[in-house]
Amino acid sequence: MTTLSTLENRMILPIPDGAEKILLHSCCAPCSGEVIEAMIASGLEVTIFFYNPNIHPREEYEYRKEDNIKYAQRMNIPFIDADYDSRNWFDRVKGLEWEPERGKRCTQCFDMRFERTALYAHENGFNLFTSCLGISRWKDFDQINGCGHRAAGRYPDLTYWDYNWRKDGGSKRMLDISKRENFYQQEYCGCVFSLRDTNKHRLSKGRDKIEIGVHYYGTETEV
Repeated sequence: MTTLSTLENRMILPIPDGAEKILLHSCCAPCSGEVIEAMIASGLEVTIFFYNPNIHPREEYEYRKEDNIKYAQRMNIPFIDADYDSRNWFDRVKGLEWEPERGKRCTQCFDMRFERTALYAHENGFNLFTSCLGISRWKDFDQINGCGHRAAGRYPDLTYWDYNWRKDGGSKRMLDISKRENFYQQEYCGCVFSLRDTNKHRLSKGRDKIEIGVHYYGTETEV
């Protein structure tokens, strides 16, 4: 159980420009737990922005969102539930269906999600935003940061914080927090193409296909 005393023992983060509040794009509870606790311990006022129209199927989307909402409520953090406009996402990645993970499709996906996050930040008085996506070793950290900076560059008053959430034990704490909170911890990135490719790989190794809704704890979350 997280307590104020445990958060007070955390390292103080080098917050850009002395910001006091931040908008956090969150993809799921497992990836955001460590990021949220680190920022709260550093005195930041955090608001979660949940915009992930890439997640498929809708059932999987609701599992991920539900746990994120529960954790936000327990931590007394505002949670912005953005639209699940999956049709727009499919239009955005059209023609990139067979791109590999970390390829051009992922860039388009991150761009879309961060552009919406940056717009909300700009319209609601946030000068700083970041994402928990980069905490996972399954993601290309430079790719994510490039998308974040590109989205922030649309607004002169906005900065994307490209802090490396994996370092100083962040990746391990992410898993520890997931286990402690019993988060729903998914086994693929989220989109239908990631699900397709992950299942193909699993079958080639003699494993069963992914079963939506099953809690999973390996060495690290897949997202």
